[in-house]
Amino acid sequence: MIRFHARTARVAACFLVAAVLAGCGGDAPQTDRADVPRTSPALTTVEAEWRSERRERLLAEDGWTSLVGLHWLELRAHYVGSEPTSGIRLAVGPPKLGLVQQERERVYFTPEKGVEVAVEGAPVSGRVELTGEGTAPVELRFDEGRGRLSLITRGARRALRVKHADAPARTGFGTIDYWPADARWMIEARFEAHPAGRTIGIANIIGGVEQLPSPGAVNFSHGGTAYRLETLDDGSGGLFLVFADRTNGHGSYGAGRYLDAPLPDAQGRVMLNFNRSYNPPCAFTAFATCPLPPPENRLDLAVTAGEKAYAKPSGT
Repeated sequence: MIRFHARTARVAACFLVAAVLAGCGGDAPQTDRADVPRTSPALTTVEAEWRSERRERLLAEDGWTSLVGLHWLELRAHYVGSEPTSGIRLAVGPPKLGLVQQERERVYFTPEKGVEVAVEGAPVSGRVELTGEGTAPVELRFDEGRGRLSLITRGARRALRVKHADAPARTGFGTIDYWPADARWMIEARFEAHPAGRTIGIANIIGGVEQLPSPGAVNFSHGGTAYRLETLDDGSGGLFLVFADRTNGHGSYGAGRYLDAPLPDAQGRVMLNFNRSYNPPCAFTAFATCPLPPPENRLDLAVTAGEKAYAKPSGT
């Protein structure tokens, strides 16, 4: 599974804010109650910090806004470069970068003579195997390190993912708008574990479906109505939720949003901070392969929290 987020001690911030709102030391506030204050200086400050870090991750040199290409490998060999005659034409990069070859289950890259290509800082002078998103992915660096090329696999298909620090989506990035931080969208949910090995079919924006590990579901209420969301294993010790709601196309990104959550505590409690609902990479670039909300995660609820739809500046 592709990880679309970075997880650090930021996950604990929602519990920190909950404690502040509860008066520092008590249980988390019952955010489904009408008497819970919508905001506070503590909530505003912590959520502003999260939003700033979110923007930094998007705009990192290898962030999602740096994507400039997604090239499917259809032939046994492809010449790669920015010149018009290239079989795989780069949007940014040298006229001739090298040759990509498929040999059964393996993919190899050979750099063009005289072109500087490196892997983990070491120059590549001959053929090198490209490995995908597993335990030891290989990322080629070109254009003095500003360009990045790697292999991804989606079902039975393979593609080259290309990033560049000079990507228009990165250099011309605009503003992400948010709904105001609201404590009533910090909701304590109950985790319901699935049997070990359970998977759920997740469609992606390129038309494929992948079976991804689903450790369980979270049950919560809002406005007196009960809701349920299936979770995915995010690969870094937490839960990943892909959901749709009634704001999609009416304020938020039309294809749905994502939410990270910590693993449940010993009592099965999980804090869902919908103030941190965020857009998938496809909201910022046409070269991502975003998972879409499964039917089970389509909420009959307007989640007026988190990121709003991103309006791309002209020319990006």
